[in-house]
Amino acid sequence: MTLGLEPAALPADAVEVGRIADAWGIKGWFKVLPYSASPEALFSSKRWFLQPSEKGAKTFSGTVLLKIKEAKDHSDAVVAHAQDIDDRNDAELLKGARIFVSRSSFPTTETDEYYWVDLIGLDVVNREGAALGHVKELLHTGPQTVLVLAYLEDGKS
Repeated sequence: MTLGLEPAALPADAVEVGRIADAWGIKGWFKVLPYSASPEALFSSKRWFLQPSEKGAKTFSGTVLLKIKEAKDHSDAVVAHAQDIDDRNDAELLKGARIFVSRSSFPTTETDEYYWVDLIGLDVVNREGAALGHVKELLHTGPQTVLVLAYLEDGKS
């Protein structure tokens, strides 16, 4: 396997949380573009599961496990360093990889706080109790977050 990354099964509760943008520095660090403005899931997990980019060159196939030594905020991104990624050339081979983290490793939420992923699939009803559908996805548009629903037709979704 390229870079000595070990093949792994994607956990059943895996959530895609970002992608690797590029190498960062010369000692094997890489820059991550998180999908969340608060990337705590990246910091709380030391086991990231990578899958190759859907587009472009692929330097590995399937799902691989990346054991994280350190991850930290840097400007508008996250930078990380992993076991067995020792120099810039190794880090460049990860460019474009999609990062998944097990939902069970996310930090615990406070009362009345939820992760977006926890809302997907929930039923939506109006104030009168009429079923409208279920949450298909959420979109951040800047000033607000939009729930995208799969609407019910004749009582079926």
